Amino acid sequence: MLLAHNKLYRLIVQFRQDVSSVFSSTGSKDSRLAAADQTPAVYFMETPNRFTREVGSTGLMSSSSILAALLLALLFSLSPIATAEDTNASTDVGETSTAIESEVQAKTNEEMAERRKNVLQDAVAAITQSKEALQALDENRIDDALENLAIATGKLELIVARDPRLALAPTDVTVKTYDIYGSPAAIRASIAAAEDALEDGDVQMARRMLSGLRSETVITVANLPLGTYPDAIKAIAPLIDEGKVEEAKRGLQAALNTLVLTDQIVPLPVLRTEENLKQAEELAEKEERSDEENEKLASQLGAARQYLEIADLLGYGHPTDYDSLYEQLDAIEEKTYDGKSGRGFFDNITEKVRSLLSAKTS
Repeated sequence: MLLAHNKLYRLIVQFRQDVSSVFSSTGSKDSRLAAADQTPAVYFMETPNRFTREVGSTGLMSSSSILAALLLALLFSLSPIATAEDTNASTDVGETSTAIESEVQAKTNEEMAERRKNVLQDAVAAITQSKEALQALDENRIDDALENLAIATGKLELIVARDPRLALAPTDVTVKTYDIYGSPAAIRASIAAAEDALEDGDVQMARRMLSGLRSETVITVANLPLGTYPDAIKAIAPLIDEGKVEEAKRGLQAALNTLVLTDQIVPLPVLRTEENLKQAEELAEKEERSDEENEKLASQLGAARQYLEIADLLGYGHPTDYDSLYEQLDAIEEKTYDGKSGRGFFDNITEKVRSLLSAKTS
């Protein structure tokens, strides 16, 4: 049964790739579904809140785009992670509470803001001046190019003078969020389908299946390499003076291409686990809880468990990292069962979840 399911899933992914080809051949460039490289029920978001599955700036879709979108929507509903009828899931992790999601978004925003604080404006100015110098050379404005290069060199010297040990000067921060909706059972089914494809030697199909198995915010910082960039910029002016403009342009473009990108991964299931535990702890400490509060506590602990399982399945940490977390969650459920309350139940598990988070976000 599972084998047949995996085969069907592979056919669905392949058909979605064919539909994506139709988009390309019909010239529907504004519809950025990227179906060929993502598994079902996955969304990609690029700050500020722009989804890759959005329509173009006009907000209109061609008839071929609408037909393809409807076909894709049908395929999403048939695939493992998109299923809404998973009987193994006691908590619907696809409908996360607004409060939890607000806290998760706030924490990712804090991480992004922290990175933005480190952006060096002199480094930004150096890159801007370098780009303007390149444009000036393209337009044969030699004097302007030399002036731009002089300003860029001055900015770089200021950075090095302030901190001689600085190797990378942050210049820009971008944020992308990838998320997946589905139960742990659905994710396991997708992994099994990918493994089946690998066993059959279909590496590319397995790659497409696995590419969407991520739930994270990626904070990318573009850095100017101070070990090489200043010297590369200084070497451009002599070339211009010698009349070697084309060589100068190639050198300047090469320097601009040396920006170093560093990624910080923030695993969303771990953040959601932390927030569910935080809310559950408040209820667990309350004496004489009502029946409704007991149900809410059980639901929050159940959600925390599912997000732990999702984080585990998606590889945010080593499997052994989660063994003690599951055991501690079992103990908390026992200690809070049938209206029981107390303090300190969550101390160890909260600390371990935070250490798991910090290990992935440092």
